[in-house]
Amino acid sequence: MKLSVITAVALVPFVSAHYFFDKLIVNGKETASFQYVRSNTRPNKYNPTKWNNVRDNMTPDMSDFRCNKGAFTFAGKTGVAEIKAGSKVALKLAVNAHIQHPGPSLVYMSKAPNGVKNYQGDGDWFKIFEDSVCNKNADFTREAWCSYNKDRVEFTIPADTPDGEYLIRPEHIGVHGAHAGQAEFYYSCAQVKIVGGGKGKPGPMIKFPGGYKKTDPSFNFSIYNGYKPYPMPGPKVWNGGASSASSGRDHRSHPRDFIAEPEYTPEVADEVEVEAGEE
Repeated sequence: MKLSVITAVALVPFVSAHYFFDKLIVNGKETASFQYVRSNTRPNKYNPTKWNNVRDNMTPDMSDFRCNKGAFTFAGKTGVAEIKAGSKVALKLAVNAHIQHPGPSLVYMSKAPNGVKNYQGDGDWFKIFEDSVCNKNADFTREAWCSYNKDRVEFTIPADTPDGEYLIRPEHIGVHGAHAGQAEFYYSCAQVKIVGGGKGKPGPMIKFPGGYKKTDPSFNFSIYNGYKPYPMPGPKVWNGGASSASSGRDHRSHPRDFIAEPEYTPEVADEVEVEAGEE
C-alpha cells in the first residue's frame, strides 16, 4: 500500500508503537513476565483492540475486552500476588517498550467472588486511577500526555480496599486515530490478593463489555490543532471510603462538545495501523 506524503509524515510518531502489559511491580519490586499477569492468545500480543479496522476479530463489545483475547485460558496457570492495601503498584510493558501513543491511562479493579483464578471478570469494575494531560503547552500529539514515553502505569491501591482476590486491569487508550473512530485499547489483567485493607465501598461500578460505547466522546476525539480538554471515559476514580452511584462523570450528554472539527487531520484508514516491517 502506498501512503500519501502527508499521511506518512503524520504516522511517524505512531509506527511500531504498540505494546502490552506483562509485569507486576509492587513497592518497587518487579516480578517476572506473566508471573501475575494473564497472557493472551493474539497472534501478536501487542495488537490493540478497536471498533474499526479490527484486528484478531476483537472489539470492545466482546467479553474478552475484560482482560484481552483468550486471557481467561491462562488464569489457572497465572500466580496470585499478595499486596497490602495502600501499596504502590505498577504494571510494566513487555520487551522494554514505551507508551508512544497519545492518550489516557486508567486502572480498574474487580473483586472475584470465588477466587481470582476462576474469575472471568464478568462482575463489577471500579476505577482507582486515571491520568490524561499533564502539560497543556507541550505537543498535544505527544508529550502533553502524562503517560507518553513511559514504560509503565503506576498507581496506589486505596487503603480502604476490602480484603479479597481481585483482577487489576491497567489500560492505555491511544487516541491518535480517535477523530476517525479508531481509538486503540491496550490492556491486561493482573491477579492479586489484597490484605490489610479496610471497609471501603468501591464505586461507581461499570461492566466490561458495556462500560464503553463506540459513540462516547472519549473515543471520538481529535488531538490535532492543539490542546483541548479530554473527556475521561468510565466512572469517577474511587480513592477510598464510601462511593456514590451519582458521582460518575456524565460524558455522554453532549458528545459534540468534545469532538474537534480541525482544519487538518491526517488520513486514517488502514494506514494508521502500519507497523514497522509490515505492508
